[in-house]
Amino acid sequence: MSDALDLIPPGAPLILRDGDRVVLAEQALEGLIRAEAYLRPEPMHCRVPVADILSETDQRTDQLLFGEAFDVLHRQGERAWGRARRDGVVGWVALNLLSPGAPLATRRVSSVAAALPLNALVGETADGLSEADLQPVGDFEREPVAVAERLLGRPHALGARSSFETDCSGLVQQALLACGLPGPRRSDAQADLGRPIARAAAQRGDLVVWMAPNQDHDWTGHSAIMVDADQVIHANGAHGGVVIEPLSEVEARLTGEGFASAVFRRI
Repeated sequence: MSDALDLIPPGAPLILRDGDRVVLAEQALEGLIRAEAYLRPEPMHCRVPVADILSETDQRTDQLLFGEAFDVLHRQGERAWGRARRDGVVGWVALNLLSPGAPLATRRVSSVAAALPLNALVGETADGLSEADLQPVGDFEREPVAVAERLLGRPHALGARSSFETDCSGLVQQALLACGLPGPRRSDAQADLGRPIARAAAQRGDLVVWMAPNQDHDWTGHSAIMVDADQVIHANGAHGGVVIEPLSEVEARLTGEGFASAVFRRI
């Protein structure tokens, strides 16, 4: 990797291309890559409980939660193209789901039964929420697996990452964020968290990731969390939601579909 690329800010860089030409890039990339124009991203934030982030082909690849910042580089019609500040995913969001600015949150939603999803960000005013639904920003939970267990039975949906519905890596991400831990969005990045451990040493709270057979799409693998030495909790399409399942059964099913054998990480 070149020295210049090492200086690119975290998260996917905001770059708009026309074929091989970079026609627009965020201002932070000036001097690092060649572009026809550089702009400073416009800070906005999610104004609804959950807003979809869409790819160029209108596939949902991520979501914004209420209060999360979205840095907009380009507007086209009724959509904005930019990057989710919390997890770095780039895509399109409907403008009517965003409000200007990125106000500093003082509290986060800690309940999984509130009108806003777990980990949504709010200020001192939180209409429709009770004080029991909220915790101060910086006051985190202690055990990601315990957070995930509170979401048992929630529906599985590709690209979702909330306590309303979620995909596998979204479940792991939300459990980590609730505990104040780094929460990358994709399974391949989650497989780099913490330190590697052997299967025989795996215990409650360890992450488990099966890497997908192809790396040419947004779904890079399958993520889960160990509940105990023999079971995992995960969101999956086979069961239609968040379930606890024997690790051996998940391993057999995924490797049978071409996934790599599980890797285990302790955070």
